[in-house]
Amino acid sequence: MATIYDFSVKDIAGKPVKLDRYSGKVLLVVNVASKCGFTPQYKGLEALYEKYHARGLEILGFPCNQFGGQEPGDEKEIAQFCELNFGVTFPLFAKVDVNGEHAAPVYKFLKEEKPGLLGSEAIKWNFTKFLVDRDGKPVKRYAPNDTPESLAGDIEKAL
Repeated sequence: MATIYDFSVKDIAGKPVKLDRYSGKVLLVVNVASKCGFTPQYKGLEALYEKYHARGLEILGFPCNQFGGQEPGDEKEIAQFCELNFGVTFPLFAKVDVNGEHAAPVYKFLKEEKPGLLGSEAIKWNFTKFLVDRDGKPVKRYAPNDTPESLAGDIEKAL
C-alpha cells in the first residue's frame, strides 16, 4: 500500500526531495498562497511548527496558484514573502497544482486517501490541510477555514 514516503517533490529552490526523509514524523501538508484571505494562517502554522517540531511534527508547505491567482510569484519571491512576513521556518516546496490533470502526484495520493465533503476529491481553496501519521498514512483532511490552532489536539494525538 502506498504512503506519502513513496513520493518525491522539489523544494522551494528546485532541488529534488524524497519524502521518505520525513519517515517516522507526523506531517501536516498544506497548499499555501501569499495573497489569500487565509494567508495569515502562516503565523499559526509557524506556531504549531515551533511548538511540536521537536516532538516530530513537520509542516510541508506547497505553494499553489490555482485559486484566484493568489500565488503569482516565483519560488524565490514566495520564500522571501514567507520569511519576511511570517518568519516561516518550516519547509516550503516548489509551486504545484493540486487539482486537474497536472496535479502533483503527492496531492493525487492525499486526495484519494482523504476525500473532502461528500467524497469530493477536489481541493476547494488554499490552505487545505492533510494530517499524515508517522507511518505515512493520511489520517485527516481539514478545510481552509480550519485554523492551525484548531488542529493542535489532533496533532498531539498523532505525536
